[in-house]
Amino acid sequence: MSWPRLTGEISARYRETGDVPQISHPSGTRIRFVAPGSVTDGQYGLFEWHMPAEPGGPDPHFHTTFSEFFYITDGTVALFDGARWVHATKGEFVYVPPRGIHAFGNDSGTPASMLVLFAPGPPRENYVTELAEIRQSGRILTDEEWLELWARHDQYPVGRDR
Repeated sequence: MSWPRLTGEISARYRETGDVPQISHPSGTRIRFVAPGSVTDGQYGLFEWHMPAEPGGPDPHFHTTFSEFFYITDGTVALFDGARWVHATKGEFVYVPPRGIHAFGNDSGTPASMLVLFAPGPPRENYVTELAEIRQSGRILTDEEWLELWARHDQYPVGRDR
């Protein structure tokens, strides 16, 4: 039996630290767009999420077209798995399939960091950037405007559970 002749290709992508865009929210949360969908041809997205000691984070929600994976790299992060809140520490994670209800935040009183992986890789950096711009401007959105913004970015609220 002979194996077919296969060839590889030169297609790897290297990004130096200084080439990775980041954004800071007025809350002090800093997000680095390590490998957004635009870099991975939409296969996945990877962000570093650094949260200050002050409480914050989104309310429970879900997405219909992509999954998310939260991996704690430092501190303690409150993760909602759709049924309960857990306080995850370094090395712990939660995987959320499409339509899985979830939320996260830092209520530990100390800074915390995590990696957020989503697949496939929609342009989530657009959502994160738009939120930061709204908060930095001081603009107050109506409930209808929030629902329109979330729907444009495949994010659907399920109520407040925290």
